[in-house]
Amino acid sequence: MIRTVDSPTHVSAPVLAAYSYCETVTGQQARNFAYGIRLLPTPKRRAMSALYAFSRRVDDIGDGELADDVKAARLEDTRALLARVQDGAVAEDDTDPVAVALAHAAQAFPIPLGGLDELIDGVLMDVRGETYETWDDLKVYCRCVAGAIGRLSLGVFGTEPGARGAERASEYADTLGLALQLTNILRDVREDAGNGRTYLPSDDLAKFGCSAGFHGPTPPEGSDFAGLVHFEVRRARALFAEGYRLLPMLDRRSGACVAAMAGIYRRLLDRIEREPEAVLRGRVSLPGREKAYVAVRGLSGLDTRRHTSRLTVRRRA
Repeated sequence: MIRTVDSPTHVSAPVLAAYSYCETVTGQQARNFAYGIRLLPTPKRRAMSALYAFSRRVDDIGDGELADDVKAARLEDTRALLARVQDGAVAEDDTDPVAVALAHAAQAFPIPLGGLDELIDGVLMDVRGETYETWDDLKVYCRCVAGAIGRLSLGVFGTEPGARGAERASEYADTLGLALQLTNILRDVREDAGNGRTYLPSDDLAKFGCSAGFHGPTPPEGSDFAGLVHFEVRRARALFAEGYRLLPMLDRRSGACVAAMAGIYRRLLDRIEREPEAVLRGRVSLPGREKAYVAVRGLSGLDTRRHTSRLTVRRRA
């Protein structure tokens, strides 16, 4: 069982300011993430915003316009900052608000900060331009950039006392991260190609005649692009189904947060499945009202109850 540690009732002014900065970053830059964490109680919401702000910094380095050697150096500088946080060497009056907020969150909750080291490793894979031959190869990358975020988040959420199967909660959080990342990869296939990046396994691309890549609004000539997308969608759905086993282990509001974030990506996956070629014409997204609906649905507990009932039926069968 993973327990959270109660946050102290008093938070100093410098730490509150640091959290406020991180929440602003999250609100402005997190397209889908913010809908989920709004459902959390204040201490957990602040901690998740600190995790997001640090992760956003790492991602922005990898996606920026700097030369690759400069990116690598900046990422190692960020790793050194993380080491200071892990060592408890960041003071409340430090000039870096993200470091201050993350350090406080790590004191308040049992966050496995090594997951942020994994994130940096994953972004370095992007900087090196790595490609992936098989799904097993791609899973290594996805675990670094998304599975690790799931495990970090679980450190904030904790699991309910006596939750059945809680010893596997970290595994399910990791798998849910993989599901979200594979959905991202499908959504961004054209954008990533324009940036010289290919994430889908080369074995899968070859199987469906898509090895030429995605550099225009139409699939490669003679390819079965829809077949490729539907193949990857089925893989993502299986990951979601496994990752959703986490939901019954969480308290109501943490479960609502996870259900909202995962639900938004599940609906995005539905759209991609219905119209595969849309991802070649532009970014597929959900309107804000639909994201808000998914968040309300998560808070109502509908998704958690539905998944719990499915697990019960399977066990009885």
